Amino acid sequence: MALIGFGGGCHWCTEAVFQPLMGVRAVSQGFIQSDSPFDSWSEAVELDFDPDVISTRDLIMVHLTTHASASSHKMRDKYRSAVYVLDRDQKKDCEKIVADLSKKTQIHFITQILMHRGFKPSDERFHNYYQSKPEKPFCKTYIEPKLAKLRKQYKHLLQVQVVPAQEERQ
Repeated sequence: MALIGFGGGCHWCTEAVFQPLMGVRAVSQGFIQSDSPFDSWSEAVELDFDPDVISTRDLIMVHLTTHASASSHKMRDKYRSAVYVLDRDQKKDCEKIVADLSKKTQIHFITQILMHRGFKPSDERFHNYYQSKPEKPFCKTYIEPKLAKLRKQYKHLLQVQVVPAQEERQ
């Protein structure tokens, strides 16, 4: 098993995106910090995953596709677009993956590859937010469109059926 962190938007959204992927054993929702100047706590998730089942490249592709990875906004301290790594080798690999994907897609990603320096879980009542509250307006408005992208672009990476959007059920 391997560990990696992802931040990009609300940790409820990020958690829901990674939970249905094959090879992802656990998704821990919370806050991650890095080295200065990125040492403030930012919403993110930690993933325990099996690299023999799902590659770091696939995880990064999903991440870049399911949040605003190419645009800055005023909330980037709270919702930092980042891949959090645990060592220099993992950092080098992730930097190469993002650079390759940027070249391939011709998109300039603002997503940073940062060292993982600390994790603190979010309040337990928010864990598995989408799984426990898919009918909530937040889930329908923000999470469901991300899951629709997963179903459309990354169906081959899904381990479980992601609850279809209302319009897809009809």
